[in-house]
Amino acid sequence: MNLTVRIERWPLRQAFTISRGSKTEAVVVVAELECGGHRGRGEAVPYLRYGETPEGIAAAIETMDAALRGGLDRSGLQTAMPAGAARNALDCALWDLEAKQAGRPAYELAALPAPKPLVTAYTVSLGTPEAMADAALRAKNRPLLKVKLGGGGDDAERIAAVRRAAPEAELIVDANEGWTEESLERNLAACAQAGVTLIEQPLAEGRDAALARIKRPIPVCADESVHDRASLVAIAGKYDAINVKLDKAGGLTEALALAAAAEQRGFDIMVGCMVATSLAMAPAMLLAQRALVVDLDGPLLLAADRPHALRYDGSVVYPAQSNLWG
Repeated sequence: MNLTVRIERWPLRQAFTISRGSKTEAVVVVAELECGGHRGRGEAVPYLRYGETPEGIAAAIETMDAALRGGLDRSGLQTAMPAGAARNALDCALWDLEAKQAGRPAYELAALPAPKPLVTAYTVSLGTPEAMADAALRAKNRPLLKVKLGGGGDDAERIAAVRRAAPEAELIVDANEGWTEESLERNLAACAQAGVTLIEQPLAEGRDAALARIKRPIPVCADESVHDRASLVAIAGKYDAINVKLDKAGGLTEALALAAAAEQRGFDIMVGCMVATSLAMAPAMLLAQRALVVDLDGPLLLAADRPHALRYDGSVVYPAQSNLWG
Protein backbone atom coordinates (compact mmCIF):
# COMPACT_ATOMS: atom_id res chain seq x y z
CA MET A 1 0.00 0.00 0.00
CA ASN A 2 1.52 3.30 -1.10
CA LEU A 3 0.14 6.61 0.21
CA THR A 4 0.45 9.95 -1.56
CA VAL A 5 -0.90 13.21 -0.13
CA ARG A 6 -1.08 16.59 -1.83
CA ILE A 7 -2.64 19.99 -1.32
CA GLU A 8 -4.49 21.44 -4.32
CA ARG A 9 -5.84 24.93 -4.97
CA TRP A 10 -8.85 25.45 -7.22
CA PRO A 11 -9.82 29.06 -8.12
CA LEU A 12 -13.47 30.04 -7.78
CA ARG A 13 -15.61 31.73 -10.43
CA GLN A 14 -16.12 34.62 -8.01
CA ALA A 15 -15.65 35.35 -4.32
CA PHE A 16 -17.73 33.13 -2.01
CA THR A 17 -18.90 34.86 1.17
CA ILE A 18 -20.52 33.56 4.35
CA SER A 19 -20.90 35.09 7.82
CA ARG A 20 -17.33 34.11 8.77
CA GLY A 21 -15.57 35.58 5.73
CA SER A 22 -14.82 35.25 2.01
CA LYS A 23 -12.68 33.01 -0.17
CA THR A 24 -11.54 33.12 -3.78
CA GLU A 25 -10.20 29.57 -4.04
CA ALA A 26 -10.97 26.10 -2.76
CA VAL A 27 -8.01 24.53 -0.95
CA VAL A 28 -8.39 20.75 -0.77
CA VAL A 29 -6.28 17.83 0.42
CA VAL A 30 -6.20 14.68 -1.72
CA ALA A 31 -5.14 11.27 -0.42
CA GLU A 32 -4.20 8.58 -2.94
CA LEU A 33 -3.70 4.91 -2.12
CA GLU A 34 -2.10 2.50 -4.58
CA CYS A 35 -2.09 -1.24 -4.09
CA GLY A 36 -1.68 -4.05 -6.60
CA GLY A 37 -2.08 -1.78 -9.60
CA HIS A 38 -5.26 -0.16 -8.29
CA ARG A 39 -5.65 3.40 -7.10
CA GLY A 40 -8.16 4.94 -4.70
CA ARG A 41 -8.61 8.65 -4.06
CA GLY A 42 -10.33 10.78 -1.48
CA GLU A 43 -10.65 14.56 -1.21
CA ALA A 44 -11.19 16.61 1.94
CA VAL A 45 -11.53 20.28 2.84
CA PRO A 46 -10.03 21.45 6.14
CA TYR A 47 -12.45 23.28 8.44
CA LEU A 48 -10.73 26.45 9.65
CA ARG A 49 -13.74 26.78 11.98
CA TYR A 50 -12.36 23.78 13.89
CA GLY A 51 -8.71 24.71 13.68
CA GLU A 52 -7.94 22.52 10.68
CA THR A 53 -5.43 23.68 8.05
CA PRO A 54 -4.39 22.10 4.75
CA GLU A 55 -0.89 21.47 6.06
CA GLY A 56 -2.17 20.01 9.32
CA ILE A 57 -4.61 17.71 7.56
CA ALA A 58 -1.95 16.53 5.10
CA ALA A 59 0.42 15.82 7.98
CA ALA A 60 -2.26 13.89 9.89
CA ILE A 61 -2.92 11.73 6.84
CA GLU A 62 0.78 11.03 6.39
CA THR A 63 1.05 9.74 9.97
CA MET A 64 -1.15 6.83 8.87
CA ASP A 65 1.35 5.66 6.25
CA ALA A 66 2.91 2.90 8.36
CA ALA A 67 -0.46 1.69 9.61
CA LEU A 68 -1.81 1.51 6.07
CA ARG A 69 1.23 -0.47 4.94
CA GLY A 70 0.53 -2.77 7.89
CA GLY A 71 -3.00 -3.47 6.71
CA LEU A 72 -5.14 -0.75 8.34
CA ASP A 73 -8.62 -0.96 6.81
CA ARG A 74 -11.69 1.27 6.96
CA SER A 75 -12.96 -0.38 10.11
CA GLY A 76 -9.71 0.20 11.93
CA LEU A 77 -9.45 3.72 10.58
CA GLN A 78 -12.56 4.76 12.50
CA THR A 79 -10.74 4.39 15.82
CA ALA A 80 -7.24 5.17 14.57
CA MET A 81 -8.18 8.75 13.66
CA PRO A 82 -10.74 11.21 15.04
CA ALA A 83 -13.63 12.48 12.96
CA GLY A 84 -12.61 15.29 10.65
CA ALA A 85 -11.24 16.13 7.23
CA ALA A 86 -8.10 13.97 7.46
CA ARG A 87 -10.04 10.80 8.18
CA ASN A 88 -12.53 11.72 5.45
CA ALA A 89 -9.83 11.81 2.78
CA LEU A 90 -8.46 8.41 3.81
CA ASP A 91 -11.86 6.81 4.35
CA CYS A 92 -13.06 7.82 0.89
CA ALA A 93 -9.75 6.74 -0.67
CA LEU A 94 -10.18 3.32 0.94
CA TRP A 95 -13.75 3.03 -0.37
CA ASP A 96 -12.51 3.90 -3.86
CA LEU A 97 -9.62 1.45 -3.64
CA GLU A 98 -11.86 -1.36 -2.41
CA ALA A 99 -14.27 -0.75 -5.29
CA LYS A 100 -11.46 -0.81 -7.84
CA GLN A 101 -9.96 -3.98 -6.34
CA ALA A 102 -13.32 -5.76 -6.23
CA GLY A 103 -14.40 -4.60 -9.68
CA ARG A 104 -17.69 -3.53 -8.14
CA PRO A 105 -19.16 -0.07 -7.55
CA ALA A 106 -18.87 1.41 -4.07
CA TYR A 107 -22.64 1.51 -3.65
CA GLU A 108 -22.74 -2.29 -3.95
CA LEU A 109 -20.00 -2.65 -1.36
CA ALA A 110 -22.10 -0.46 0.94
CA ALA A 111 -25.22 -2.56 0.24
CA LEU A 112 -26.98 0.49 -1.21
CA PRO A 113 -29.17 0.78 -4.31
CA ALA A 114 -27.68 2.30 -7.43
CA PRO A 115 -27.58 6.10 -7.02
CA LYS A 116 -29.84 8.27 -9.14
CA PRO A 117 -29.56 11.88 -10.30
CA LEU A 118 -30.64 14.40 -7.68
CA VAL A 119 -31.60 18.07 -7.51
CA THR A 120 -29.00 20.04 -5.58
CA ALA A 121 -29.32 23.42 -3.97
CA TYR A 122 -27.46 26.32 -5.56
CA THR A 123 -25.84 28.79 -3.17
CA VAL A 124 -26.48 32.53 -3.12
CA SER A 125 -23.46 34.06 -1.39
CA LEU A 126 -23.81 36.61 1.42
CA GLY A 127 -23.83 40.24 0.30
CA THR A 128 -26.00 43.30 0.21
CA PRO A 129 -29.72 42.76 -0.43
CA GLU A 130 -29.25 44.17 -3.92
CA ALA A 131 -26.29 41.94 -4.75
CA MET A 132 -28.07 38.85 -3.44
CA ALA A 133 -31.19 39.71 -5.43
CA ASP A 134 -29.06 40.01 -8.57
CA ALA A 135 -27.49 36.61 -7.86
CA ALA A 136 -30.90 35.04 -7.27
CA LEU A 137 -32.21 36.56 -10.49
CA ARG A 138 -29.33 35.01 -12.42
CA ALA A 139 -30.21 31.66 -10.81
CA LYS A 140 -33.95 32.02 -11.33
CA ASN A 141 -34.17 28.76 -13.31
CA ARG A 142 -32.76 26.75 -10.40
CA PRO A 143 -35.54 25.17 -8.32
CA LEU A 144 -33.69 25.18 -4.97
CA LEU A 145 -31.62 28.10 -3.68
CA LYS A 146 -29.51 28.08 -0.53
CA VAL A 147 -29.29 31.63 0.78
CA LYS A 148 -26.35 32.61 2.99
CA LEU A 149 -27.38 34.95 5.82
CA GLY A 150 -25.84 35.89 9.16
CA GLY A 151 -24.51 39.28 8.14
CA GLY A 152 -26.16 41.50 10.73
CA GLY A 153 -29.26 43.64 10.70
CA ASP A 154 -29.93 43.37 6.96
CA ASP A 155 -30.89 39.68 6.98
CA ALA A 156 -34.63 40.36 6.80
CA GLU A 157 -34.06 42.65 3.82
CA ARG A 158 -31.72 40.10 2.23
CA ILE A 159 -34.18 37.20 2.31
CA ALA A 160 -37.06 39.41 1.17
CA ALA A 161 -34.97 40.65 -1.77
CA VAL A 162 -34.04 37.10 -2.78
CA ARG A 163 -37.67 36.03 -2.62
CA ARG A 164 -38.74 38.90 -4.87
CA ALA A 165 -36.02 38.00 -7.37
CA ALA A 166 -36.82 34.25 -7.34
CA PRO A 167 -40.54 33.94 -6.60
CA GLU A 168 -40.81 30.34 -7.80
CA ALA A 169 -37.73 28.83 -6.16
CA GLU A 170 -37.70 26.82 -2.96
CA LEU A 171 -35.49 28.67 -0.49
CA ILE A 172 -33.38 27.29 2.33
CA VAL A 173 -31.23 29.53 4.53
CA ASP A 174 -27.82 29.02 6.10
CA ALA A 175 -26.93 31.53 8.81
CA ASN A 176 -23.56 29.87 9.62
CA GLU A 177 -23.95 30.59 13.35
CA GLY A 178 -24.39 34.28 12.55
CA TRP A 179 -27.58 35.10 14.50
CA THR A 180 -28.00 35.89 18.18
CA GLU A 181 -30.71 35.02 20.69
CA GLU A 182 -31.94 38.61 20.37
CA SER A 183 -32.29 38.43 16.57
CA LEU A 184 -33.42 34.81 16.37
CA GLU A 185 -37.21 35.16 16.46
CA ARG A 186 -37.20 38.28 14.26
CA ASN A 187 -35.11 36.54 11.61
CA LEU A 188 -37.14 33.34 11.82
CA ALA A 189 -40.28 35.38 11.22
CA ALA A 190 -38.71 37.11 8.22
CA CYS A 191 -37.73 33.74 6.76
CA ALA A 192 -41.22 32.37 7.36
CA GLN A 193 -42.67 35.41 5.61
CA ALA A 194 -40.42 34.69 2.63
CA GLY A 195 -41.55 31.06 2.48
CA VAL A 196 -38.21 29.55 3.52
CA THR A 197 -38.52 25.79 4.08
CA LEU A 198 -35.38 25.08 6.20
CA ILE A 199 -32.84 27.10 8.20
CA GLU A 200 -29.34 25.84 8.94
CA GLN A 201 -27.48 26.62 12.15
CA PRO A 202 -28.87 30.02 13.15
CA LEU A 203 -27.00 30.13 16.49
CA ALA A 204 -23.45 29.25 17.41
CA GLU A 205 -22.57 25.69 18.36
CA GLY A 206 -22.78 25.33 22.13
CA ARG A 207 -24.86 28.51 22.42
CA ASP A 208 -28.01 27.26 20.78
CA ALA A 209 -30.16 26.38 23.81
CA ALA A 210 -32.72 29.02 22.84
CA LEU A 211 -33.84 26.80 19.97
CA ALA A 212 -35.38 24.42 22.51
CA ARG A 213 -37.32 27.22 24.22
CA ILE A 214 -39.03 28.87 21.27
CA LYS A 215 -41.62 27.81 18.77
CA ARG A 216 -39.81 27.09 15.52
CA PRO A 217 -42.00 28.27 12.59
CA ILE A 218 -39.58 26.65 10.14
CA PRO A 219 -37.61 23.41 10.56
CA VAL A 220 -34.11 24.13 11.86
CA CYS A 221 -31.14 22.04 10.73
CA ALA A 222 -27.97 21.48 12.74
CA ASP A 223 -24.73 21.94 10.83
CA GLU A 224 -21.83 23.09 13.01
CA SER A 225 -23.60 21.53 16.03
CA VAL A 226 -23.44 17.99 14.62
CA HIS A 227 -20.37 16.06 13.51
CA ASP A 228 -20.77 12.33 14.11
CA ARG A 229 -23.10 10.04 16.05
CA ALA A 230 -21.76 11.28 19.39
CA SER A 231 -23.24 14.72 18.58
CA LEU A 232 -26.86 13.58 18.40
CA VAL A 233 -27.62 13.55 22.13
CA ALA A 234 -26.75 17.23 22.60
CA ILE A 235 -28.97 18.50 19.77
CA ALA A 236 -32.17 16.67 20.78
CA GLY A 237 -35.09 19.06 21.16
CA LYS A 238 -33.27 21.94 19.46
CA TYR A 239 -33.15 20.81 15.85
CA ASP A 240 -35.44 19.09 13.37
CA ALA A 241 -32.81 17.97 10.86
CA ILE A 242 -29.06 17.50 10.57
CA ASN A 243 -26.66 18.44 7.80
CA VAL A 244 -24.34 15.49 7.25
CA LYS A 245 -21.00 16.46 5.71
CA LEU A 246 -18.27 13.95 5.09
CA ASP A 247 -15.56 16.33 6.26
CA LYS A 248 -17.24 16.70 9.67
CA ALA A 249 -18.18 13.04 10.05
CA GLY A 250 -14.74 11.84 9.02
CA GLY A 251 -15.74 9.98 5.88
CA LEU A 252 -18.50 8.06 4.17
CA THR A 253 -18.34 5.20 6.67
CA GLU A 254 -19.34 7.33 9.67
CA ALA A 255 -21.64 9.54 7.59
CA LEU A 256 -23.79 6.55 6.62
CA ALA A 257 -23.92 5.41 10.25
CA LEU A 258 -24.72 8.96 11.43
CA ALA A 259 -27.59 9.32 8.97
CA ALA A 260 -29.11 6.01 10.05
CA ALA A 261 -28.83 6.89 13.75
CA ALA A 262 -30.31 10.34 13.16
CA GLU A 263 -33.27 8.91 11.25
CA GLN A 264 -33.97 6.55 14.15
CA ARG A 265 -34.13 9.62 16.43
CA GLY A 266 -36.59 11.38 14.12
CA PHE A 267 -34.25 13.84 12.42
CA ASP A 268 -34.57 14.63 8.73
CA ILE A 269 -31.36 14.38 6.72
CA MET A 270 -29.64 17.04 4.67
CA VAL A 271 -26.39 16.26 2.87
CA GLY A 272 -24.03 19.17 2.41
CA CYS A 273 -20.53 19.93 1.23
CA MET A 274 -17.66 22.33 1.39
CA VAL A 275 -16.50 24.21 -1.70
CA ALA A 276 -14.52 21.48 -3.43
CA THR A 277 -14.20 19.46 -6.63
CA SER A 278 -16.31 16.60 -7.89
CA LEU A 279 -14.00 14.12 -6.18
CA ALA A 280 -15.33 15.31 -2.81
CA MET A 281 -18.96 15.22 -4.01
CA ALA A 282 -18.84 11.71 -5.49
CA PRO A 283 -19.01 9.68 -2.24
CA ALA A 284 -21.55 12.13 -0.79
CA MET A 285 -23.87 11.25 -3.68
CA LEU A 286 -24.34 7.78 -2.16
CA LEU A 287 -25.47 9.32 1.12
CA ALA A 288 -27.58 11.97 -0.60
CA GLN A 289 -29.97 9.36 -1.99
CA ARG A 290 -31.70 9.25 1.43
CA ALA A 291 -31.68 13.02 2.06
CA LEU A 292 -34.60 15.42 2.23
CA VAL A 293 -32.33 18.25 1.05
CA VAL A 294 -29.21 17.88 -1.10
CA ASP A 295 -26.58 20.62 -1.20
CA LEU A 296 -23.72 19.38 -3.37
CA ASP A 297 -23.09 22.42 -5.54
CA GLY A 298 -19.43 22.93 -4.59
CA PRO A 299 -18.04 22.25 -8.09
CA LEU A 300 -20.46 24.76 -9.62
CA LEU A 301 -18.61 27.51 -7.74
CA LEU A 302 -15.23 26.58 -9.26
CA ALA A 303 -13.68 28.21 -12.30
CA ALA A 304 -12.86 24.66 -13.51
CA ASP A 305 -13.38 21.14 -12.15
CA ARG A 306 -11.09 18.10 -12.34
CA PRO A 307 -11.16 15.54 -15.19
CA HIS A 308 -14.07 13.08 -15.26
CA ALA A 309 -16.11 15.51 -13.14
CA LEU A 310 -19.66 14.94 -12.06
CA ARG A 311 -22.24 15.92 -14.64
CA TYR A 312 -24.41 18.89 -13.66
CA ASP A 313 -27.44 19.60 -15.84
CA GLY A 314 -28.68 22.84 -14.35
CA SER A 315 -29.41 21.88 -10.74
CA VAL A 316 -29.52 18.14 -11.43
CA VAL A 317 -26.33 16.33 -10.44
CA TYR A 318 -25.57 12.84 -11.73
CA PRO A 319 -23.70 10.07 -9.89
CA ALA A 320 -19.98 9.64 -10.46
CA GLN A 321 -18.46 7.35 -13.02
CA SER A 322 -15.84 4.92 -11.76
CA ASN A 323 -12.98 6.84 -13.42
CA LEU A 324 -13.67 9.65 -10.92
CA TRP A 325 -14.49 7.65 -7.77
CA GLY A 326 -16.12 4.45 -6.60
